[in-house]
Amino acid sequence: MALGQAALTLAAPERAALRRRLRRTERLRRLEALLLLLPLLLFLLVFFLLPIAGMLWRSVDNPELRQVMPRTADVIATWQGEGLPSEQVFATFADELRATYEARTLAVAAKRLAYEVSGFRSLMMSTARKLPDEPAGGSWRDTLIELDPRWGEVGTWAVVRRAAAPWTPIYLLAALDRQFDAGGEIVPVRADQAIYLDIFLRTFWIGFVVTACCLLLGYPLAFKLAALPVRIANVLLILVLLPFWTSLLVRTGAWVVLLQREGPINDALQALGLTEQPLQLVYNRLGVYIAMIHILLPFMVLPLYSVMRAIPPEYMRAAASLGAHPLRAFVRVYLPLSMPGIAAGCLLVFILAIGYYITPALVGGANDQMVSYYVAFFTNQTVNWGMASALGSVLLIVTLLLFALYARLVGIDRLKLN
Repeated sequence: MALGQAALTLAAPERAALRRRLRRTERLRRLEALLLLLPLLLFLLVFFLLPIAGMLWRSVDNPELRQVMPRTADVIATWQGEGLPSEQVFATFADELRATYEARTLAVAAKRLAYEVSGFRSLMMSTARKLPDEPAGGSWRDTLIELDPRWGEVGTWAVVRRAAAPWTPIYLLAALDRQFDAGGEIVPVRADQAIYLDIFLRTFWIGFVVTACCLLLGYPLAFKLAALPVRIANVLLILVLLPFWTSLLVRTGAWVVLLQREGPINDALQALGLTEQPLQLVYNRLGVYIAMIHILLPFMVLPLYSVMRAIPPEYMRAAASLGAHPLRAFVRVYLPLSMPGIAAGCLLVFILAIGYYITPALVGGANDQMVSYYVAFFTNQTVNWGMASALGSVLLIVTLLLFALYARLVGIDRLKLN
């Protein structure tokens, strides 16, 4: 009895020490795993998450007026928007207007204001050129209104007040064909200026058509590859991957050559007697579809093939042995088992398609450009980073919403890419 109690007394500290060693070992393993993942996490943070966060911030960032005319931005923030601003606002604005014009920095603020109201840049520049050294009658309010009656409108100063805020929704509103009216209410833009919603609809429609065509072409191809012996299937799979070894720009340029009116495809159609005149196959929507389907088809075939290769052929033979027609066996057995590949391929192709820029720009016409074209336009041509970021942010948000809808209807657990 005493020996048994002594053994229990000695065992308790040993068990506690063993638990401590196990916890220490577990912490070391977790630390090792974290260190192994750290390069990947840093890569995702620096090259993925931070650029996306920067794009989202630039879509609402509003620094121009505060950088160029900081005192005006501070003093106009005290104006409540009812009636004209005080004489102090007019005086501060006139003083900084002259100073920035002489320093040649006024164009930065004027350009930002022109994003919101057309003609505001010319208003700022012409007023700065005509601005006297001293106010007429001691009032800068009367002086500015005399120089241009628009300075006597509340809506003009409301635009300046919105431009003085640290952030602004005007770029996101413009991306949705919305704007502020003179009273500060959000209203639709004029019908002749409403283009971005149509561009988004066009982008998603092109992405949908390309995805559907890739599925119709890629499913039979992947089905045949999965049914072949591995040695033969691997050789044919290399042919599927062959376009990846060629530059995207080169492939798109090749389609321009093939589809042009004097190209080999039109020559072959006329030689076969199928057409009398050359067809317009390029610089239109048809050319965009053909080129994008060719480029994105491998992204549909690979997920389908990886899933189909894992489906045992015995399932179809078992269905046939039970009396099922081959078509019925395919629909009831094979097709549901291949759904993870279909879902992964469609999601991958669709997301890639809606972000395409080079192919529609080279092969499509003016009415076939997608959102990415306008993002590049505002980035490279007009240097309007806010508008470019807003279009990219809206595209990102809509894509995430579609992905969330997909996850709810299909299930993210059915997504398989390997």
